Amino acid sequence: MKYDDNIESALTQIAVRLHGDYRLSKRMIGLLLLQDDAEIHNVVREQEGMEYKSILDIIQQTKSQYSHSPNYIITMARQAECNSILSDVVSNLFKRKRGIAESLSRLMMNPWTGIPILLVVLYFGIYQFVGVFAAGTVVDWIEGVLFGDAESGYILPYVTRFFETIIPFRFLQELFVHDYGIITLGIRYAIALILPIVGAFFIVFSIIEDTGYLPRLAMLVDRMLKWIGLNGRAVIPMILGLGCDTMATLVTRTLETKRERIIATFLLALGVPCSAQQAVFIGILSQNSTALLLWISVVVGELLLVGYLSAKALPGDQPSFYMEMPPLRLPKITNVLTKTYSRMQWYLLEVLPLFVIASVFIWIGRLTRIFDLVIAGLQPIVRTIGLPNNVAEPILYGFFRRDYAAAALYDEATGATGLTGNEFLVAAVVLTLFLPCIAQFLIMVKERGVKATLMMAVAILILAFGTGFLLTKALNIFGINLSLGG
Repeated sequence: MKYDDNIESALTQIAVRLHGDYRLSKRMIGLLLLQDDAEIHNVVREQEGMEYKSILDIIQQTKSQYSHSPNYIITMARQAECNSILSDVVSNLFKRKRGIAESLSRLMMNPWTGIPILLVVLYFGIYQFVGVFAAGTVVDWIEGVLFGDAESGYILPYVTRFFETIIPFRFLQELFVHDYGIITLGIRYAIALILPIVGAFFIVFSIIEDTGYLPRLAMLVDRMLKWIGLNGRAVIPMILGLGCDTMATLVTRTLETKRERIIATFLLALGVPCSAQQAVFIGILSQNSTALLLWISVVVGELLLVGYLSAKALPGDQPSFYMEMPPLRLPKITNVLTKTYSRMQWYLLEVLPLFVIASVFIWIGRLTRIFDLVIAGLQPIVRTIGLPNNVAEPILYGFFRRDYAAAALYDEATGATGLTGNEFLVAAVVLTLFLPCIAQFLIMVKERGVKATLMMAVAILILAFGTGFLLTKALNIFGINLSLGG
C-alpha cells in the first residue's frame, strides 16, 4: 500500500542509505525505523555505521511535519486500507444472490423451520435407520439367524459343542459358552446386537458431520442450551454422546468454562444414551408409539430439569457463543465411508475387548457368588419401583457397560418370561438414567476429579431409581397399560 508523500519520500531516502544485509525488504526496514522499532534501530546502527546518523536526520525531519508520530500516521493509513477492503467484501457479500444452499442454511438455524428439520433428521436418521432398520431387521437376522442359540443357528450351536467337547468341567465351559460366556454373551452382544446399531449411527453421524449441518444445529439449540447453563458449542459432545458417552466426556474439554464442563459431564452421565443403548430401547419401544414418546419425554424432561437446577446451583457467568459456518454441501460418499470405517475400527479395537473383559468379570462374579449377593441387594429396590426381580441383573450389568445392560434387558423382554410394556418402559428409563459404565466413570474421574465424580454418581443413583418409582406410580394412577407386541 502507498502512504502520503512525506512518508513515501522518507522511505525512498532511507532505502538509498541501507547497504547492509537484512532479511526484510528495505521498505519494511524503513517503515519500522519510522515507527521507532528499537530492535531494528539497533540492527541498522550496527550495519550502517556513520550512515545511521543521516537516517536519523531523515526520520527526525519526517516527524517534524506531523502533529502525531509517524507510527500513528502509518497505523491509521493501514486501518483505512483495511476498512476499504472490508467495505468492498461486505458490500459484495450482501449484493450476491442467495442460493439454495444459503436459503436452506438459514432455514436450519431459524427456530420455526429448524426444529421441524431437526425432527425429520431424527426420525429418518435415528429412528428409521438406526432404530427400525439396524436394531430391528439387521440385529434380528445376525442375532437370531446367524448366531442363534445353543440349539439353532449357524455359530453358537457349533461353538457350544466344541467347548463342551474340549473342556470337561462345566464351570470352565461357562467362561466361554452357555448363558454368560465370553462368546455366547460378550462377543454375541458386541457383534450381533451392538455392532450393527453403532455402525448405523456412525453412518448417520458422518453424513450429518460432512454436510455442515452440525454447526447449524449448534446455532439452533444455543438458546435452549443457555437455559441449562450451556451454549451451542455443547451440542457437539451431546451429539457424540449418542454414539459413545466416554468419547463425548473427553470432548467436553472444548467447552470454555469449568462450570460448563461440569454440567455437560453430569448430563452425559445421567441421561444421554449411547447409540447401542438408545437403539435397543427404540427398537423395542417403537412397537408402541406411546411408550416411545413417554421414554423420550421422561429422559429429555429429566435432562432439562437437572440441567436448569445445576445451572442455578453452580456459580459462574454464561460465556458468549460464536461459531464459524462451513458451507452447506452434499456429503461425499468417500468422506462418510472413511469416517465410518475409522470409528468402526475404534469400536472393534477399544470396545470389543471391554465386552470380553465384562464377560470375564461376570463369570468371576457369578462363580464367587458376589453377583448373587449384589443382585439380591438390588431386588428390593427393583421391586419398590414396580419391576420384577430379574431386572436387577441387567441393572447390575449397566455399571460394566450401558449397552451391555440394554442388550441384557433386550433378552429379558424377548425371552420366555418377558416383561410387560409398562415394566420395560420403567426399566428403560432407569437404565438410561443409571450410572455411567466403568470406562466413562474412569474418564469422569480423570477429567472432573474423584470428589465431583462420586457426588455425581450418588445424585444419578437417586435420580434414576426415584424417576422409575414416580413413573410407575404415574402409569398406575392414569391407568396406562402399554403393550409392546410379541
